[in-house]
Amino acid sequence: MAYLSEAEVEAMLLAQLEGLGYARLSDAMSGPDGTAPEREANSEVLLLARLRAATDRLNPRIPAEARADALRKVVAVERPGLIEENRPLHRALVEGIDVEFRVEDGTTRGDKVWLMDFDDPSANDWLAVSQFTVVENRVKRRADVVIFVNGLPLAVIEVKNPGAEAATLTGAYNQLQTYKTQVPSLFRANAVLVTTDGMRARLGSLTADGERFMPWRTADGSEVAAKGSPEMGVLIEGVFEKRRFLDLMRDFTVFGDTGSGLAKIIAGYHRSMRCAGRWRRHCAPCPPLERSTAPAYPRTRRPTACPTRKIIRRATSASG
Repeated sequence: MAYLSEAEVEAMLLAQLEGLGYARLSDAMSGPDGTAPEREANSEVLLLARLRAATDRLNPRIPAEARADALRKVVAVERPGLIEENRPLHRALVEGIDVEFRVEDGTTRGDKVWLMDFDDPSANDWLAVSQFTVVENRVKRRADVVIFVNGLPLAVIEVKNPGAEAATLTGAYNQLQTYKTQVPSLFRANAVLVTTDGMRARLGSLTADGERFMPWRTADGSEVAAKGSPEMGVLIEGVFEKRRFLDLMRDFTVFGDTGSGLAKIIAGYHRSMRCAGRWRRHCAPCPPLERSTAPAYPRTRRPTACPTRKIIRRATSASG
């Protein structure tokens, strides 16, 4: 039986992401020694030019000094553990970063700097980079595909060759665990992890063990793919379509204490698709939050006290 090579699986995956509206680069082009470098060194995991551009674009009414202060908080490593670092960064992504600045009358006022636009996916910068090289503590690792949104590495996808006897999804999972240990900076802002061999595909969180890496069996919630059918295309469509990815981050990801430590929990497809429908039916008419000024984002952000959001949070927690 003829099998696709790992490079062919990766090319198929990147082509699908491109079809979903992602820009596509190889690290050979965008790396420090590439023809169009996006980083100065392989030790850098943030695409800072893209992050600054997005922050300026989404927060035009926030003074430049306050925007720069917010970015310093994103870049700085403040906690020793990876999951302890990931949690506040996740909060910064979905709730904004609090800043203070002086206004014309000399008083100090507070506001938020937003790193992402959850209302308008097209306002964000979506990029897939293949063979992304990271060097940390003299260890060099190369991730197969890294998904960046506004210059932040939010997803890492590990690809295995379906025809190689030892190249299993378990091997892909173990490879991600090695990356987390040896190049943890790549995962500080991580939202999801994916393993695939072109046919099978699994999604997990930063803290999920191998058994909690699960298939995603529906692209849009209208139909559930049969067990045994190709999984990679369904997972990529179902998770990385821009609106669904933003929803998954904001509304279907929670952190909780499992008794053995802090865990990050991502709702499965059956919960997220069902709750997303409920969310849009009940919350589409909700008015926007009143703000002291009219920032570019978010025009239709729902209050965190919304009862439907509370239902979604409880359902997501139960999925862990």
